[in-house]
Amino acid sequence: MFAHSCRLVFVVLAVSGCAPPDSTSEEQLRPVVPIGFDPVPIPVHNPLTRDKVLLGQQLFFDPVLSLDSTVSCATCHRPNAFFADGQAVSRGVGGRPGIRNTPSLLNIAYHQLFFWDGGSITLEHQVFGPLQNPDEMALDLASVLQRLESIPTYREAFEELFDEAPSLRGLTQALGAYQRTLLSGGARYDRYKAGDQTALSPAEIRGYKLFEGKAGCLHCHHGFLLTSLRFENNGIAISKEDSGRARVTGLEEDYGKFKVPSLRNVAQTAPYMHNGGMATLSEVIDHYDQGGRDVRGKNLLIQPLGLEEEEQADLEAFLHALTDTTLFAGMEGP
Repeated sequence: MFAHSCRLVFVVLAVSGCAPPDSTSEEQLRPVVPIGFDPVPIPVHNPLTRDKVLLGQQLFFDPVLSLDSTVSCATCHRPNAFFADGQAVSRGVGGRPGIRNTPSLLNIAYHQLFFWDGGSITLEHQVFGPLQNPDEMALDLASVLQRLESIPTYREAFEELFDEAPSLRGLTQALGAYQRTLLSGGARYDRYKAGDQTALSPAEIRGYKLFEGKAGCLHCHHGFLLTSLRFENNGIAISKEDSGRARVTGLEEDYGKFKVPSLRNVAQTAPYMHNGGMATLSEVIDHYDQGGRDVRGKNLLIQPLGLEEEEQADLEAFLHALTDTTLFAGMEGP
């Protein structure tokens, strides 16, 4: 249908026997997931098709969706940075800084609420946030559609896939479909869990035992995603402009709570925390070892751990073993 200068192959898409209700040209596709993962949840209203995913990928990398045509989704979610950006906080049009760190989009298909505060309820709906945020892409939705309508390849693609001119429905469905293909497993940790006792070093194995035991990481980082997907106050000092989950719910008990991030690829996605305030894993480990700060609403599980220096080093070593060693196999660069 169209080409893009950066072709990424992160998952295999297999053909399902069911035809999608909103596509006139293709059978439904389903991602082949990493070993140990649940099937990717695909909403009935937005089944995957190959051309829809390709359209979503094209849109994801296109800065035309921003006010000054300099910022795309991929500006803050760079493939070679594990779909994060390596900055403390994101910068949008005109270099304007936001207030939050960019989380990785890998395995975002499994999330149930989106953004650090859970302010969006579907992967499709979350598209509206960065598009309209003045510190991100800063373009009103009417202008987004006008721009897409003015580009023949987009106009033709929307007509073919959705039987209509460029629309918010098509835009959000295409971007949602593409993001559901961004899957990441394949870490040495996974090989160890599958029975390969040589996959982890002795230090990493000791760190794994600490992770599940003395360090207590498993309380919030469990399952194949290594996250509970809940919202927790982990003892970080909260700024006046960002009260976390409470911004969405208005509830006092949600003050300072942010979504627990997945620890997959955590060694590759520094800096850390919702505000990017910790530059290294050792800082993060020290934060929890000290029991966090004495802040309002801190989770009662955040208590001093009493980790020895060698134990902290072992725990950090284990976190490095959560890096996907297969992610970029088959990726073709720009």
